Amino acid sequence: MKKGVGALIILILIIAAIVAGAASRNNKSDQNTSQPTSSNSEKMNMNNSNSSSASQSPTSTDKVSISNFAFSPSSITVKKGTTVTWTNNDSTAHTVAADSGTGPDSGTLNPGQTYTFTYNSAGTFKYHCNFHSSMQGSVTVTE
Repeated sequence: MKKGVGALIILILIIAAIVAGAASRNNKSDQNTSQPTSSNSEKMNMNNSNSSSASQSPTSTDKVSISNFAFSPSSITVKKGTTVTWTNNDSTAHTVAADSGTGPDSGTLNPGQTYTFTYNSAGTFKYHCNFHSSMQGSVTVTE
């Protein structure tokens, strides 16, 4: 029994080291330690070819919390021209990245950092965390 517990602890330490190494590598390539924000070149200019129907009812808000390895709420609805703000309230780094096309691309968001992105076209736009594939969300933009 003690060997099994010891092996589990070693496995957890290895995973933690891998996650910390990935966050460190991303921080070195993105030397911006201030809170990331979108630039004018990142402003979304999407057409409806990237839209799809949401699988659940989106919440009407412009703020998304990142906590417990999830986007909350996972689906939101905003009006065209709205700037959405994601805040990393988790204990580890995350990203906000468009599934396809032009969209949010936060780079590494360390705990406590925020990222904003303005949606200028109607449709439903899916995004995810590059570090944690189970973290997914969507923004539905209305006229």
